[in-house]
Amino acid sequence: MAFSVNTNVGAMAALQSLNETNKGLSQVQSRINTGLKVASTKDDSASYTIAQGLRGDMGGLAAVSSSLSRAKSVTDVAVAGAEQISDVVNQMKAKAYQAADSGIDTATRDALNGDFVALRDQITTIVNSSDFNGTNLLKTGGGTVSALQSLKDSNTGSTTWDPDSLSVANQALDLGGATVTIASGATISTQATAQAMIDTITTTQSNLKTSLSTLGAASRKIDAQSTFTSKLSDVIEGGIGNLVDADLAKESAKLQALQVKQQLGVQALSIANQAPSTITSLFR
Repeated sequence: MAFSVNTNVGAMAALQSLNETNKGLSQVQSRINTGLKVASTKDDSASYTIAQGLRGDMGGLAAVSSSLSRAKSVTDVAVAGAEQISDVVNQMKAKAYQAADSGIDTATRDALNGDFVALRDQITTIVNSSDFNGTNLLKTGGGTVSALQSLKDSNTGSTTWDPDSLSVANQALDLGGATVTIASGATISTQATAQAMIDTITTTQSNLKTSLSTLGAASRKIDAQSTFTSKLSDVIEGGIGNLVDADLAKESAKLQALQVKQQLGVQALSIANQAPSTITSLFR
């Protein structure tokens, strides 16, 4: 092998090896710091672009989840109000039955009528209070609620939004309305009005069953969709992790190996750089 002070092949080879070790060490340290094996499209373009698309879907699912939560709250408030109204109507029917008894005196009927009127007015209070974020499903004109349900069109794969797929119609349980057929000024002050009120309340109870069933079904449907959305979000998040997350146990082992290689590379470069100095011994 020729001796030369102009060209140190050994040093160049040692330097190339050390540069590769430093590059690998930098990559491993980046993975440990970020927890990602694919942090940029420069790392793996295919995995990065797929992960970015899935992250976009995650953002859409977050919007769906928020929409479902809002719809669930509005519906649950309406359910609570409708159930309370149903309890009140049952009490009103009991008062009407008592007032329809021909054997009671006027004072007793007046007392029953007072209780009946108080219960009647309570319905209005419950309806007005069953409001969430400006939406009241029990009040005429109180609005309806719709929730986002789907993210993608199954045929085209394009992003679409379907706000009407989970909608809850207004039930309008106001006094004198289509559901609660008890007039706002209704009384049971006489036996005749009490008897007539029994029939009216029976109709209202039948209507309330339908409204309660509708609201309950809507609440269960929203619950089911919320559960599915949550599971889907978890699955997609796991899929993103499989694509881009680093195996930190593996990276830790690689880090220790590369650190040793780096130390050895520095020593090898130092030895190679000292080689030309041996040439001076030839001139002594």
